[in-house]
Amino acid sequence: MELIVTSLRLEAEGVLGVELRDAAHAELPPFAPGAHVDVSFPNGLTRQYSIASAASDRTRYWLGIGLAPASRGGSRFAHSELRLGDRLPIGAPRSLFGLHEAAAGHLFVAGGIGITPILSMIRQCIEQALPWRLLYCVRSRRHAAYLEQLAPFADRVVLHADDEQDGHADIAGALRQMPSGWHVYTCGPGAMMDAVCGHAAVLGIDHDAVHLERFGAAAVQPGDERDAFQVRLLRHGGRFTVPREASILEVLEANGVCLPFSCREGLCRSCEVPLAAGVAEHRDYVLSDEERIANKSILICVSRAKGAELVLDV
Repeated sequence: MELIVTSLRLEAEGVLGVELRDAAHAELPPFAPGAHVDVSFPNGLTRQYSIASAASDRTRYWLGIGLAPASRGGSRFAHSELRLGDRLPIGAPRSLFGLHEAAAGHLFVAGGIGITPILSMIRQCIEQALPWRLLYCVRSRRHAAYLEQLAPFADRVVLHADDEQDGHADIAGALRQMPSGWHVYTCGPGAMMDAVCGHAAVLGIDHDAVHLERFGAAAVQPGDERDAFQVRLLRHGGRFTVPREASILEVLEANGVCLPFSCREGLCRSCEVPLAAGVAEHRDYVLSDEERIANKSILICVSRAKGAELVLDV
């Protein structure tokens, strides 16, 4: 769909708020709190951004776009080039991160721009009178978006600003105080989310009660070996070699087999394809443990083969 930029607002230092509406004022497709959309910019780039507005408001999508220090052109274009009235192709909302209906309450741990999907989830908690708390971690208050919207709920929000407080945010303490039956949701820098998962494991919090949303893939570490392997396409009939330095997706594209994709970082499931044979080395961030064990599909933008060959049902 093509939506119009109807408002631009600086939510915090380095965070741009972008309001999108339909040109004919039609209702937008529904979404679950925590969802994101693909945004295609005039410079040819497509990026994923979370919706911060309430899911009950079908008149608009309000996005929060953080300016990435090492932007590859998406967030930098948004911050420097977007103007009121611009028309942008927007994908249908997708949700890999949302409230667990059976949870007795909800603890949110947000870091920086990670507050964006969490804010939409908090809005639903408020509308439905669900118990919730927020630990919001930022470098400084000037980098903390949406503080004025969170101000009425000061009794439920703990703000940790690095330049005001010594040491790291007390993630372990927040988890320790979480009532029985609650779930925890975290989005932000990888190190913060890893800390949430680590403390949750030490405290004995059920793995299924911990939910994550990643905005970027982890950097490849030295010594991360990537062996070459064969990929065979069951219906297409092609067989190709995937070298160490390329992904399955890149190899297929180079050979004229163009399949859907979006993030290219294992974050969105757009490139997921059925796996007919072979064992996948799953390197994505979205498949569940059960899906990995089942070995029925693979995200071809990042995942590879554990053996010599994978057969894709393509």
